[in-house]
Amino acid sequence: MTLDFSKPIFALAPLAGFTDLPFRSVVKKFGADLTVSEMISSNSLIFQNKKTIKMLEKSPIETPYSVQIAGSNQDIIKRAVEFLNMQDGIDIIDLNCGCPAPKVVNSLQGSSLLRDLPTMAKTIRTIKNYSNKEFLSVKTRLGFNTKNHIEIAKVCEDNGADFIVVHGRTRAGKYKAEVDYDAIREVKEAISIPVIANGDITTPQKAKWVLEYTKADGVMIGRGAIGKPWIFQTIKDYINGDSDSTSPTPELIRKVVLEHFEQMIAHYGEYGTILFRKHLHRYSKVGYIGASKFRDLVNRVENYREMRDIIEEFFK
Repeated sequence: MTLDFSKPIFALAPLAGFTDLPFRSVVKKFGADLTVSEMISSNSLIFQNKKTIKMLEKSPIETPYSVQIAGSNQDIIKRAVEFLNMQDGIDIIDLNCGCPAPKVVNSLQGSSLLRDLPTMAKTIRTIKNYSNKEFLSVKTRLGFNTKNHIEIAKVCEDNGADFIVVHGRTRAGKYKAEVDYDAIREVKEAISIPVIANGDITTPQKAKWVLEYTKADGVMIGRGAIGKPWIFQTIKDYINGDSDSTSPTPELIRKVVLEHFEQMIAHYGEYGTILFRKHLHRYSKVGYIGASKFRDLVNRVENYREMRDIIEEFFK
């Protein structure tokens, strides 16, 4: 299945520690058009680290599926791409040029490429030249300390990116600064490849406004989907004029939480119980009585059966 930009694309952003296979599977059932792996270091790909290989796994329903890589060493990038070429089911390789985390930036990955556009250009070309996947995308920000978003967007377009995702903040803005939708709009006007808007899109109303205001070809949602995987369906319903279905029923939420939990156990084994705690923190924020007591309780549970009983009781 290919990406069709003739209508808006609704994509799940890669978020470390959250957008793993179990979560992406749940989101996909609610109409996400595109899912992306968590960010993977190109270095760990070439060493075929066991944990890294597991991060590449996808659900059969994830199509199109994108794998996001980070790096700037051309030889390592080339070898990482050659390894991905041998993996079936990957439709897109996405280059991360946006991650603001110091450990990523300090190793010349993520948003550090925004300080060195010649290397960014070279890295995009290397992926383009060696990849056998259908698409190459770049996820970027508006700049490192200051905005140079048009220049960055043109580097992406000129060096072979098929589409870009623009997070409407600079690296200095991390995740707190106000999102500059004007800048995303300017990027859309400046280049001819598709542009997906990203940043603080947390409601159907906001998604519709961002699409109309920026003229972007789609929106990418990250933190707005954690604890609310149904957001993609509610956005589509709202845009199509069916605003009655913007709130999931308590029964649907319970069903989703349990399914997500079971997927975690299937993917990680018993350890999935511990990993699921952070998701339960988010799911329980939807306006439940006794939520803080519930969060305190699940923080101490390690046993699958016990956790399932607590979930069933709380979300009923």
